[in-house]
Amino acid sequence: MNWTRPADLRAQLQKQWDRGALLAATVSGESQFPLRLALRGPSSTELTENFEAARGWIAELARMPHCRLEMREFRHRVFGANAVPSAAWIDTLDDAAALLGKRQEIARFDALLAATRERQPLLVPWLAKRPLRALELHDEWGRLLDFVGWLQAHPRPGIYLRQVDLPGIHSKFVEAHRAVLAEWLDLVMPAEAIDGECSGLSQFASRYGFLDKPLRVRFRMLDNAMAMLPGMGAGSDIALDARSFSRLDPGISRVFITENEINFLAFPAIADSMVIFGGGYGFGMLADVAWLRGCQLHYWGDIDTHGFAILDQLRHLFAHVESFLMDRATLMAFRAQWSTEGSQMLRDLTRLRPDEQALYDDLRDNRIGRQIRLEQERIGFGWVEAAVQGLTDPPMQPAAHSASLS
Repeated sequence: MNWTRPADLRAQLQKQWDRGALLAATVSGESQFPLRLALRGPSSTELTENFEAARGWIAELARMPHCRLEMREFRHRVFGANAVPSAAWIDTLDDAAALLGKRQEIARFDALLAATRERQPLLVPWLAKRPLRALELHDEWGRLLDFVGWLQAHPRPGIYLRQVDLPGIHSKFVEAHRAVLAEWLDLVMPAEAIDGECSGLSQFASRYGFLDKPLRVRFRMLDNAMAMLPGMGAGSDIALDARSFSRLDPGISRVFITENEINFLAFPAIADSMVIFGGGYGFGMLADVAWLRGCQLHYWGDIDTHGFAILDQLRHLFAHVESFLMDRATLMAFRAQWSTEGSQMLRDLTRLRPDEQALYDDLRDNRIGRQIRLEQERIGFGWVEAAVQGLTDPPMQPAAHSASLS
């Protein structure tokens, strides 16, 4: 018989707790109590035909603590008038807390709410929206409020997070709680103290005016006649912060960007040229390098859907960039080196050249094979050398080579 049992009533109340509704109501002051719970009991026919079972059900509900039963009268032809539960009520938040075993949590939340109303009243709506998250942060709550208060007193401080000198607060603490702090700071800080162009956890420091770890550009000169620093030969592996790199202007005519570190280190020598280690999606370190716009740019990525997506992204900054060894001939020449791309990029890419677009479409639609991928380091090194040489000599067809960079 599908009658509501005490466990069912507790489950209904637990859902209210899991939604945060019980705690949120304490913030707004709009009490949900007395709270009526859904109760399904025996019909008149069931009471008549299963009277003893119904009596047991009534007794079971009556023993349930912190729950008030609303009764209706039922008359039985043998046993006379009887009271049958028609509704179940939880009269107070304390009853709900006792029934769920949440009295300690409610006491903690009340303390968080009181502290927040006193120290950061603008965060009270956040508590109403995310009460269960607030409980998870109970042990860190005071320090989080300390950090917010400090930043209000020192907007856009222009220092590293490591330099914030507050008891119990260090850079790892802030980094571990960037998500909740970002939500809070957006609520309490004035608009002029927030850089709206910076978003996401990776840009937390910049968004709120802290110094951030500088982006770095790793590069090698490929011309044996050129050395960037005294005592360093051409081909040295050099890293500069993005700002310094943007001021470099080495007077070269050609720049390669490659995603694989071994490719970067082993890239063949070529006159008047440089190679940059790209490292995947995101080219923020190159965004302000104006002198690259006057160079021939060549991007070398994997021949797979994500390789073309990264090329498309790079062209957002430098529309004149050309792909390098990301063509159908290279793909087919090294069929034996194909692997499988895990999760394919399927969206349209608007900055590809026609031949690149055709190959990208064949890859994402699996026309050549299922989730085909040719990683750049699997291309024979002789093929790479010939392709590099072909940029300065009359066009030639590279010959496939069994050796590879891996």
